[in-house]
Amino acid sequence: MGEYDLKSITEYLWFNTETRRAYINITRRVEEIVRKSGIKEGLCLVNAMHITASVYINDAESGLIQDYDEWLEKLAPHEPVSRYRHNRTGEDNADAHLKRQIMGREVVVAVTNGRLDLGPWEQIYYGEFDGRRRKRVLVKVIGE
Repeated sequence: MGEYDLKSITEYLWFNTETRRAYINITRRVEEIVRKSGIKEGLCLVNAMHITASVYINDAESGLIQDYDEWLEKLAPHEPVSRYRHNRTGEDNADAHLKRQIMGREVVVAVTNGRLDLGPWEQIYYGEFDGRRRKRVLVKVIGE
């Protein structure tokens, strides 16, 4: 491939939360995949592969996580489920689709010297908004 040889690794993290909504710090699991990849310089993509879940970066502070949950529930309350046209299909998760849209689908983090190049308080989170079933997150590391 010439002067630089790019390599990549793809892994999946699986989740099945006991609650409808959950916020799970996945930073350590992503860091382990970066280490396993052997990539020293590149990018790490972390992508929620379900339209009712999110991956986002923020502080690992319990009060902030509770604030997020309360704020999202005010913006898109789960009940009454009859308020949402999407739920006329027999689903009850329209609110989860809206919460995901607000919190985002994915994050991309630089890999520098073989490590995630996160800011001082940044942590990677999986946000679940329609849990109690098996879902996955894609982690792809690309670089050299």
